[in-house]
Amino acid sequence: MVDWHQLDYLVIDMPPGTGDIHLSISQNIPVAGAVIVSTPQDIALLDAHKGTEMFRKVNVPVLGLIQNMSVFQCPNCKHETHIFGADGVKKLAKNIGIDVLGDIPLHVHIRETSDSGKPIVISQPQSNVAQAYLKIAAEIVKRLVTFSNLKSSF
Repeated sequence: MVDWHQLDYLVIDMPPGTGDIHLSISQNIPVAGAVIVSTPQDIALLDAHKGTEMFRKVNVPVLGLIQNMSVFQCPNCKHETHIFGADGVKKLAKNIGIDVLGDIPLHVHIRETSDSGKPIVISQPQSNVAQAYLKIAAEIVKRLVTFSNLKSSF
């Protein structure tokens, strides 16, 4: 058993899919909501769709989808390339009636700052990449608060 003391939020990062871990957590721990993260490529979107449906079946609200590695911008010439495809998560979201919380680009500074132990939201909080994370985090908190208020009014 782990004593987490007083937490505002506990985020559990799980691998893609709908395996035993996902079911066990959603059935044995009170989960306020799930956020599905996917790259825009077709094979990843299949897992994202399955994950969304699994959470819906076990009555865990899906707060939204995040499109990870949405675009790569060349650090030299600034040309943007959609390495994993464009807007796949947005299309999935529209098809299944879920909101997109935001896009995270494929950027070398994300890896570099994470590897150094100073994530980009701490080391470069004004950067566009950090702002993407912060905007998504704020939207998740807003949805959790809204959902919590709705739940307590019943």
